[in-house]
Amino acid sequence: MANDDRTKIIPSRTPESAAMLASVKRAMAITANLNRLTLDDADEIRALFSDLIGKKVDDSFLLIPPFYATGGADIRVGRNVFVNQNCTFYDLGGLDIADDVMIGPNVSIITSGHPVEPSRRRGCVIAKPIVIERNVWIAAGATIIGGVTVGENSVVAAGSVVTKNVPPNRLVGGNPARVIRSIAAR
Repeated sequence: MANDDRTKIIPSRTPESAAMLASVKRAMAITANLNRLTLDDADEIRALFSDLIGKKVDDSFLLIPPFYATGGADIRVGRNVFVNQNCTFYDLGGLDIADDVMIGPNVSIITSGHPVEPSRRRGCVIAKPIVIERNVWIAAGATIIGGVTVGENSVVAAGSVVTKNVPPNRLVGGNPARVIRSIAAR
């Protein structure tokens, strides 16, 4: 898993949870504007996404709206990253996307959740980082859960749910995702 020492626990009804809510509202306003654009508006999409994450993305970054986020400040994106339609990024725990990553349509990258125990479920949000290493392809409809690193050159098959680290140069698939085979690095 990706660095349990970076786990965030945000109790309900605290200044931290109020700040989280303000971040969500900000992200919703920015993504509402972004989602009015088309692929022909690539420069404006990059500008709005840069505003969302608080740093300029590379000119090679390409995103096809619609796109949804619950923050943005904890997203880091490399060069030559492609994000297809209808993706959702919950970045509270930190989301690092390296160079040359391709993210298919309807992909959910979710760093946060709640305790499993019913008595604690509404009491806090728990967030763990996700790291997507260089040259990864996440295929359509996949879900990546907090605390996971997807290793360099790996492929996450369509519809998979990734709950554990993916070694480099592997094809993973299923729910929960498991290694299907190695991918030859060339």
